[in-house]
This record gives sequence, C-alpha cells and structure tokens, in this order.
Amino acid sequence: MMKNKPLALVLLALLIFIHNTSGSSQDDQGRLQVGFYAKTCPDAEAIIHEVVRRAVAADPRNAAILLRLHFHDCFVEGCDGSILINNDLDGELKAAGNAGVTGFDIIEDAKARLESACPAVVSCADIVALAARDAVSLSNGPFYQVPTGRRDGWISKMSLAADLPDVDDSIEVLKSKFKQKGLSHKDLVLLSGAHTIGVTACFFMQNRLYNFASTGGPDPEYWESKHFIERV
Repeated sequence: MMKNKPLALVLLALLIFIHNTSGSSQDDQGRLQVGFYAKTCPDAEAIIHEVVRRAVAADPRNAAILLRLHFHDCFVEGCDGSILINNDLDGELKAAGNAGVTGFDIIEDAKARLESACPAVVSCADIVALAARDAVSLSNGPFYQVPTGRRDGWISKMSLAADLPDVDDSIEVLKSKFKQKGLSHKDLVLLSGAHTIGVTACFFMQNRLYNFASTGGPDPEYWESKHFIERV
C-alpha cells in the first residue's frame, strides 16, 4: 500500500500523461523500457538520484521545481527535453505558460556527472523524467519505475508552447487543453494537485486576489474559506 494516497493519485495521472505525450521521444524502435541503460550506463539512475537528493536536501523546494519542469517539458511536444534547449530568441521557455520554470542547474549537474561516467549515452529527456521521479520519492511520495530510452528533441519554439495551461485559464479552457493531450477531467484535477508540493509565486495569483474578473476585488470563492484568509 502506498502511504501517501493523494500524491500517489497525482503520480498515476502524471504517468498516464507521460505515456500519452512521449511519442516523439522514444527509442529508434518506438519503445521505452525500464533499465534501458543497464548495460551502457549501469549507474545512470543512481547518479541522477544522488544529484537530486543533494538538491532537495539543500532546498526542499527543488522537489516541486523538478516535477514542474518535467510536466512543462512533456506538455508541449512530448517528454523530449526540448524545454532545455537554449534558444534565446524563440525557445519554449519564452512562452508565458513557462514563466518561473527553473531547475535547469540540477539537470545540468546530473548531465555533467553522467557525461563523465558514460559520455553521450543518457539523454537529457530521460534525466528530466528520472529527476522528477526522484523528486516525488524524496517528498515522501512513492518510488516508481521509469521506462527510459527517450531521444532528445531538436526543436524548441515558443509557438509550440502556446497551449500550456495558464493560471488565468477558465476551467473550460483547461479541460480543452488537457483533452487535446488525451487527458480526462480527472487527470486535470490530479495533475493540478501536484502543485500541493512546493510554493507558488504571488504574481500567479494577483488577478484573483486583487482584480478578479476586472471587479477590482478578490475572487469571492477565496474568502469563503476562513483558513485561506488567515493564511493570506
């Protein structure tokens, strides 16, 4: 039995999402498999885990940061690591929906260590996926097997990330965006629940706190919760 049921449900939805969006990042035969690097880089997962462990120990927020990075990578063109491509003029990271996405230094650290151990073997896309898994596990969530063998994407364009879920999207817009990825309404709720680890930046909530629907006031649903008012 998994000890953290809410996080386990979030994880299940994340796995379904990854399965539905990983088509462009599979191996040459179109397959992903657990232990893909068992012969070519047997310590790959251990190396990534240690990097993530140190990062989370240094700052617990890094767990949520890595999980968010993985989601934002997968939602665009599949789990292909294209969010990591440094395209200052027109990259995915410039899209409004990717505002505040970080964690790249952790991925780069893991990549450098892997290149030292087994050069040109482990894809960045797999590092992002495995790092997210370790982030969940280190947050008292379940440890799960990650099929690997993804190939890194070569294209990173801001326009491709235009349909990322946005904090100001209505529920109907969000349902439409998730449906386009083969995800259900339940998947939407569960994946949104992944935000229960970590914190959010205030600018994501400014409209709902101070100018909801151009009223000049807060979202009335916020103030129905005494607990929320006290926390704010």
